[in-house]
Amino acid sequence: MKRLTDFLETQSFGLCSALGQRWGFSTRSVRLSFVYVSFFTFGSPIVLYFAGVFWMNVRHAMREQRSSVWDL
Repeated sequence: MKRLTDFLETQSFGLCSALGQRWGFSTRSVRLSFVYVSFFTFGSPIVLYFAGVFWMNVRHAMREQRSSVWDL
């Protein structure tokens, strides 16, 4: 169960924690605000969430692929 929880935390909810760390808010408040905004706008932020997760994974893959300037 711990492995499943860790996987979900890093893969699914990684965007909320990354935004919370970047902006200086707690991860819980970012997640709650996302849920509340999704209810009030009938789920339209979900598209933005998926776009953010996609962009975050692309950036992570690009960093792993090229580790230094001299690897060009």
